[in-house]
Amino acid sequence: MLRMNAGGARRSAAGQSAKSRPKRGRPPAGKRQGPTKSSNGKLRDYTTYRLQPYEKVLSILITAVALYLVGMIFYKLWLLALLLTLPALKAPKFWQKRQIERKRTLLKLHFKQALYSLSSSMAAGRSVENAFREAAKDLELLYPGGSSDMIRELDIITTRLEYGEPIESALLNFGERAQIEDIDNFIDVFVTCKRTGGDLIEVVRRTSTVIGEKMDIQQDISVMIAQKKFESNILLATPFVFILFINASSPEFMAPLYGTPMGIVLATVGLGLLFLSAWLMAKFTNIQI
Repeated sequence: MLRMNAGGARRSAAGQSAKSRPKRGRPPAGKRQGPTKSSNGKLRDYTTYRLQPYEKVLSILITAVALYLVGMIFYKLWLLALLLTLPALKAPKFWQKRQIERKRTLLKLHFKQALYSLSSSMAAGRSVENAFREAAKDLELLYPGGSSDMIRELDIITTRLEYGEPIESALLNFGERAQIEDIDNFIDVFVTCKRTGGDLIEVVRRTSTVIGEKMDIQQDISVMIAQKKFESNILLATPFVFILFINASSPEFMAPLYGTPMGIVLATVGLGLLFLSAWLMAKFTNIQI
């Protein structure tokens, strides 16, 4: 009996010590966890864009309708017009590329505004963490609702700083996902100055001024390019307007062009030259700044 009681006492003591021992692998309640490797994989990559199903369908549908109308203008044969809609299957690829360019352009613009706010906050004596937080607040005033990607990136950087992550690694992670030259230049200067112990306030001020002036020049060039693209689009629309006008005013003049083999050949040659001119205009106006 004594042996049994002693064994039971040892087992009960071991059970109580196991219950009182804290469990591993679970953080205490109310304590937040910082960004991990798994969460980093979910951060936005600005060099890619995943199309939603409705975007794919909508881009194909709009392009197919436009090509069908072009085919009816040139051929007035629904079968040839339907064959002309086959390139619409490539429309999602071009829409995806356009969305990537739009996101990156907006990110560059908002980054320039964040740089000015960051420079003024650090010049006022705020710490790096508070300067990034103030930059996010300033952008929220310009873009209510947090619709800017730069606001989310500033929030991510400040959150990482709160968890003790160095500012260098947070900025380098942002630069790797953005892949934008101006952002990379600022991060390189900031990280180098931070590690070598330079005058961070003066470096940030000068860097933000230089990058801001460069972006202003790029924006002026982009406006000029947009004007030329608009003019080229008007030139491309002129043949369609001309054909519609002749069909409406003198249909008997255009009658030999429709329904005859020679008319189909001439319409195909004219349409091919029109597509070639559109491709050349797109190449000439696609200037990387």
